[in-house]
Amino acid sequence: MYALFRCLFGATRGLRFTGHVGTNHGSRHEFPPLFQSAPEPSLETLVSGLQSAATFHQPSLAVSAFIRYIWRPMLGAELFDFHTMQGLERRRLPVLGEQKDIRYFGTYAKSVLNDTDVTGMPFWSINPYVGCAFGCAYCYARYAHRWVIERAVNANPEVDALRDAFETLPPWLAFERQIFVKQNAADALRRALRHGSDKHLKLIKGERIGIGTATDPYQPAERRFRITRSLLEVFAEHEGLRVFIITKGPLVTRDADLLRRIGRRNEISVHVSIITMDRELARRIEPRAPTPESRMRAVARLREYGVDCGINVMPVLPGITDRPDQLEPLVKAAAAAGATRVAACALRLRSTARKRYLPFIEKEFPSLAPRYRATYSRGHQVGDEYSAGLKRYFRKLCAKYGVAFGYQNPVDEAENANSSVDQLGLILED
Repeated sequence: MYALFRCLFGATRGLRFTGHVGTNHGSRHEFPPLFQSAPEPSLETLVSGLQSAATFHQPSLAVSAFIRYIWRPMLGAELFDFHTMQGLERRRLPVLGEQKDIRYFGTYAKSVLNDTDVTGMPFWSINPYVGCAFGCAYCYARYAHRWVIERAVNANPEVDALRDAFETLPPWLAFERQIFVKQNAADALRRALRHGSDKHLKLIKGERIGIGTATDPYQPAERRFRITRSLLEVFAEHEGLRVFIITKGPLVTRDADLLRRIGRRNEISVHVSIITMDRELARRIEPRAPTPESRMRAVARLREYGVDCGINVMPVLPGITDRPDQLEPLVKAAAAAGATRVAACALRLRSTARKRYLPFIEKEFPSLAPRYRATYSRGHQVGDEYSAGLKRYFRKLCAKYGVAFGYQNPVDEAENANSSVDQLGLILED
């Protein structure tokens, strides 16, 4: 048995038998140099090494299984203390709760702050959740969820609910019903932003951080898990940062005091997404999102707190939400709520979003389906003429109601460039 223990220990992933283990902080921590201390290491040496290694590494499944199912029953007692056992045993994927037909899974992220090399955009990003319960038909962020759920299923084959969802739900629906909660997000962000770190130095030079660029940070999960608020509390510890939040959730007003506190030493803004003031139309397109009226009230409340808050009319859906009699009431309401700006851009349909959105159009707006398929068959954007006409009309409306128009959010500046496909032919009144 002792020989088996030595064999399993030697197979543990990530251990270097040179006496050091690297960490994310760039420092090095010593533990007993297992095969240098003696030709035949004692059991005490092996146990000590495993205790130290458990602090810094996720062990192999072999060691975890050996400890749980062979060594512990054999001794009739715990081999290590509780915290060491937690480190050695493979972390299971917890089911944190359910809400009607939505299930929440806890997950631990190695990093939550993605730099510009990862985003491919002129900003950094943080997404507290993977997946989004709002279920917007046009959402472009569904592709990443498939990778996450597949990895989770492979790593946690014992979680039947997750495996069943992966095997039975179409990817677009799994994105809305299986939500991953980054439980350690605040700790991961705090490590990334430690003063003097490479990331911290880059960010205090003016690079922006976007919260909710892929999934909504104030979706229903936030009311319970408060991951977004925990991230904001980390930002409140710093100064000189530039942060923006994109959301459809009026729950953002819960954090108005914290946003104002962050704004004293940093630049922070909120961009509330509203594509129409027509409640019934919004319900068809964004079936589980808050009503347009509640979002506009959130804008007004944040402005009362002195928080920089504008609205994103994104995306404008050609033939559905782009009529002048639809856009003018929206801009008028934004101005009345005190919005600092209005930004707008037309629908972009990348491959994964297209698989969900085009069948939705065929069902809900069948007369538009042929033109949508023709327009988005060669790219993910509408044509230059349509985009230019949309901007002209919004500038005209914003000037009329005294609110600024512009792409203050770098997501839209970058992605709205270089449009080249044919337009739908839906002409806006100029």
